[in-house]
Formats: sequence, C-alpha cells, structure tokens
Amino acid sequence: MPKFFSFLTLFIALSVFPTRGADPTTTNYSYEDCLGSWLPYPTPTAAIETPDTLTAVFINHVGRHGARFPSSPNSTFALRRALERADSLGTITPAGKQLLGLTRYVAQRAHNYWGALDSLGMAEQRGIASRMFISYPELFIDGNVTAISSYSPRCVMSMYSFTHQLDRLNNKVEIITSAGRQNSQLMRPFDLNKDYLDFMRSKVWETPWSDYADTRITATPLRNVLGKDYPLTLSETRSLALDEYHFLGGLAAMGIDVDLSRFLSLDEINALWSVYNLRQYLQRTASVLSTAPADIASPLVLDLIRTTDEAVAGNSDATVRLRFGHAETLLPLFSLLRLRGAYYLTNYYDTVGQHFKNFDIVPMAANLQMVLFKSQRGRYYVRFDLNERPIPLLPNDDRIYLPWGEARDYMVRCLPLYDQP
Repeated sequence: MPKFFSFLTLFIALSVFPTRGADPTTTNYSYEDCLGSWLPYPTPTAAIETPDTLTAVFINHVGRHGARFPSSPNSTFALRRALERADSLGTITPAGKQLLGLTRYVAQRAHNYWGALDSLGMAEQRGIASRMFISYPELFIDGNVTAISSYSPRCVMSMYSFTHQLDRLNNKVEIITSAGRQNSQLMRPFDLNKDYLDFMRSKVWETPWSDYADTRITATPLRNVLGKDYPLTLSETRSLALDEYHFLGGLAAMGIDVDLSRFLSLDEINALWSVYNLRQYLQRTASVLSTAPADIASPLVLDLIRTTDEAVAGNSDATVRLRFGHAETLLPLFSLLRLRGAYYLTNYYDTVGQHFKNFDIVPMAANLQMVLFKSQRGRYYVRFDLNERPIPLLPNDDRIYLPWGEARDYMVRCLPLYDQP
C-alpha cells in the first residue's frame, strides 16, 4: 500500500507540475494576428460616440497605404526555387506541392504589380474616408482638404482612393493633393535622417535579433514542405523559413484566402511572427539600443502640432489634413509619442512579442487621427484615434478627450531636446 501510494503521488505531481515548464515568453496569437503588419485593416464595428457638448472642427490624419501586392518578388521567388528543387530531387511533400502551386500563382498574378496597391487596399481607404465623412460631415460642407503622400505609388494611390471617395460623397469639397519627394521629410524620414542611417549601417540591432531568431526558427516548417531529405544549411534554414512566412503572411493582403494551418502549426507561425516582429521593433522604434528610429518622426510631430495650432487660431487653410506613408512612417511616430503598445524598453528581447504587437498598431491602412473639438464654452479638446479607435495619449491617464494645451505640452516633451520649440 505505501509503495502504491508513492507511485500515485508521483504520477499526480508529474501531471500537475511538468518537469520543464512552458516558456513564459512564447506567444499564442491566432493565425490572423500572426499576419502581423500584413494584416488587412480591421474595420471598426461601431461608430465613435462624441459628447454633445463637443463639435469637431479639424482633423489631422496620418495613414499607411492600404493592402498591397508583395513589396518585392524576392521571398516568392526564393521559396519557389527551393520547392522546385525539392520537386526535382523527389523530396517534396504533398503540402510542398500545394505551396509550389501557390508561389507560381502569386508570381503570375503579381507580375508587373509588385508593391502596388490592390483592390482590397483601395477599398480599405475608401472605407476609412466614408466613415470620416459620416462621423464629421460638418468638416466637409464647404470645407477644404489637403493631402500629401510619399512618392511610393501605393501611397499615392491610397491618397487618391481616399480623396476620390470624399469627392464622391460631396463634390463641393475642395481637395488639394501633393505627392513626391518634397514630402519625404514627413513621410519617408528613414531615407534622409543621418542619425538613423548611421544606426542602420552600424547593424547594432543585428546581433540581438540574430540571437533571438536562432532560438525560435527551426527547420520543421521547411521539412514539412521540402521533405526530410532536402539538403538545408543553418543559414538557409533561417532565410528560407522567413521567406515562407513572408510569402504566406502576405497572401491575405492580396485577397487570397488560404488555410495557413496546412503549412504552419500555430506554434510555428507564432515563432516566425515573433522574429519578424522583433526586427520591426529594433529597426523602427525606440529601444535600449537607440532612440534614433523614433526620433526621425520629430518633423512629423512638429507638423501635427503646428497645423493643430493653426486650426485653434483660426488660421488653417484646411479642415482636414491627410498624410499617406508607410508602416515605417507610423511606427517611429507611435513610438516617439509613446502610444500604448508602441513603446516598450527592455533588455529582454524575448518579451517584446508580449508588449509590442505589430498587428495591433500597423496593419494595412493603419492610421492615427487627431480630432480637434471645440466646446460650447469655446475651449479646444483633442482625441487621438488609433485605427479609428480612441486611445489615451498620456501615460497612466485614461482620459480620451484632452485639452489641446495639455496634449500639446505632452507632444512637445516627447520630442528630442534639440527639436523642442
């Protein structure tokens, strides 16, 4: 009896307390979430209710281009070459043959359209424009709209899709658009800022990223499609695994509906997502390595302050100002303003995926709207909407509507000292 009791006790103990605990830094996000910054725009399910005592008088909008074809053919072609080689070697699996067919289909469909805005991306921008018009019709009745974009064709087309929809809803609104390199300081500062370019050239971010990638990326997903006997080196495993993730992650943005579980388990796609997410975090936001990735958004923050000041003073030539850039435009901006979920400092990079989630902040067509309101007493308040959902601006303060002066002071304090007015 004592021996039986001891075995039973040991069995229960092992069942309740595993010999090796689960990794607390491992994420368990859905397949949809793991599309990351390739996630199509999540349409809001309800309109924002504004207090009757406030009237919208001005909107500052900064948006990312909508859903697009893959930005380049590199991942598609690299994955296709490996699958074709596996096919010729006779190692390819049934899942690999399905994936090979997909790579050929995408290559054919995206031919001459790599990086271009697709019909889904146009619809995303039209939807955001329509909801803005419906929510704030007073700004478009005899109002003026100005819009600028990066020189990138997908950003230009996003701007035109948005403004075209506004014109369809009210052809009396005056709209002025501008696209080109003259807007790069605001929309593509990552091309111009010397401190940031020096940071990227230093590759100081590469070692922590590589070390983390080595702990997360395995050959298993590739073996599932290329076959267990396919020759793979360690360096090929990392690059090709990320190519597979990049390829599969971008399908939804093209409007291609695929069951990703046919190629990646939930654990596998979470691991690959976390590697890509960490790279965006290290390259595009403030971290313990450098504030340069966030500081490049200083001119944009100053522009948001200046144009809102003009609206408050009654000197603005527009009731709505639109800007269209990239995820690489928005991530530094969100980080510099220390928006919740976009600003996280740590030496423990395996915790980044729990606090910084690209799918929450920069899906396709992501946007930040600063809506300026005037109260019945003539005071000005501002609300920040991230992807059309109100968010608190100040740390440790859950207020959604802030006096403009208070919000302005906070935005100025977020700037590097050398940029503060």
